[in-house]
Amino acid sequence: MSLLPGMSPGVVFEGAVPQWLVDAHAARTGVDVVVDRLVSGLVGEQSFEAHPTVRADGSVLWWLVDDTDHRLAREALRTERERTAFLAIASSTLLSSLNVERCTDAIAQLAARHLVDAAVVVAPPGARLLPLSVCLRGGDAVRSHQSVDPADVPGLAEALQGYPPVPSRWIDPARAPAWMVPENFGNVGSIVITPLPGHGEPAGALILLRRANKPAFTEAEEVFIRLFAARAGAALSAARLYAEQSSLSQTLMRDLLPPVLHQVRGVDFAGGYRPSRDHERIGGDFYDIHPATAEGEASLAVLGDVCGRGLEAAVLTGKIRTILQALLPITDDHQRILRLLNGALLNTHHARFATMVMASAAREAGSVRLRVTNAGHPAALVVRQDGTVEEVQSRGMLIGALPEVHSTTAEVRLAPGEFCALYTDGITEARGGPLGNELFGNERLREALGECAAMPSGAVVEHVQMLTSRWLSSGPHDDMALMVIAAPRSRHLSAVDGHTRGRFTA
Repeated sequence: MSLLPGMSPGVVFEGAVPQWLVDAHAARTGVDVVVDRLVSGLVGEQSFEAHPTVRADGSVLWWLVDDTDHRLAREALRTERERTAFLAIASSTLLSSLNVERCTDAIAQLAARHLVDAAVVVAPPGARLLPLSVCLRGGDAVRSHQSVDPADVPGLAEALQGYPPVPSRWIDPARAPAWMVPENFGNVGSIVITPLPGHGEPAGALILLRRANKPAFTEAEEVFIRLFAARAGAALSAARLYAEQSSLSQTLMRDLLPPVLHQVRGVDFAGGYRPSRDHERIGGDFYDIHPATAEGEASLAVLGDVCGRGLEAAVLTGKIRTILQALLPITDDHQRILRLLNGALLNTHHARFATMVMASAAREAGSVRLRVTNAGHPAALVVRQDGTVEEVQSRGMLIGALPEVHSTTAEVRLAPGEFCALYTDGITEARGGPLGNELFGNERLREALGECAAMPSGAVVEHVQMLTSRWLSSGPHDDMALMVIAAPRSRHLSAVDGHTRGRFTA
């Protein structure tokens, strides 16, 4: 009687019990339908299972069994499963993007779609502006920068510094500033502000808003929000770390990439480089031009090959190029440059060696005078106007392996239209062809260069690169570098008319 106070002898059944029990009784005693199934429902705040017993006179006796604890346990289990599934989806979504802005927007959208009515992601403040990403449920995140003071919002300044969040009941929703509330949101009922933990330093803060017509945040919800914030902060911190490393890599890459070559004091230079892995931009092959500072002086061209591939080889490449830059005052003395460079490499922690070829090029009386010194590198090739290919007779020892190095220097003259090709063994040792395992070889390279007689230096590089790419197809290969030093053909500029561009003729 205490459970159903309206139930007493003579009282109509339908008026004294909950509707769910009335419906179950009607289904159990109906003429056409007999239902033997478990029914349950609420009586006040308690949950009961109703079990029918048919008496001899055909009446039904209902036994009510309290299953409130079971119901709460089932609901808690369902809630935990839903939350676990959400955290898995959130982790996958957030970690799939290493772009800071996209990751920030994803955090706001996930929170607004699954947790609250609106979410605001606050990044660590810049000089004077506070970066925000605001998302209303069902909408897209909107980024902005606001000139506001985090200290104006209770708990926000502390969250941005990584301190534990304050309970939502301590935050007065009526004091929420306009920048924090999305347009057309309505009255704010409750607010949660929690830090986004990062790797070593806070990644920002997360502000969650619930409308006034919704229940306030429970303690269990706030605990779950902190779990989500931990994953979101880790993803955002990883995106920022990637952005910083990418920026650093780009900065270093600019110094490690081969330079763009052009004509220097009457001498044409052109170069081409292909790393061993197409997704990389640097490797162990390199070339450089150190232009002459005055008319009549020689420009120094250097092409080399560091033992190994990838980033480690590129680091040593950068060191060699830096040392050569420091040795520019003695560019005329190739032997001394090689000795000093060899000593510097022996004193480093790198257990690698390098081969190199140097060429000093100067314009003299219409031709180009070359002084070529080889340090354990494939011989330079000179292509004459008639297509004849000659090997420059210079030999030497590789650098960075032995205490002393020895080499010889050869002098070559290039008439107008002739050129000298410096290359790395990645070209001649490229494997491919019809069978897929045949070397490109020295003879094919000589033939390819001979076909380029009298061609501009840039065209020579492009021709060789095209042939080697076709030979390799999609097969693996080593780093490949090629530099062409050419004596320009004599030209004069003729104008066609007063409006069109002039053209060069031989």
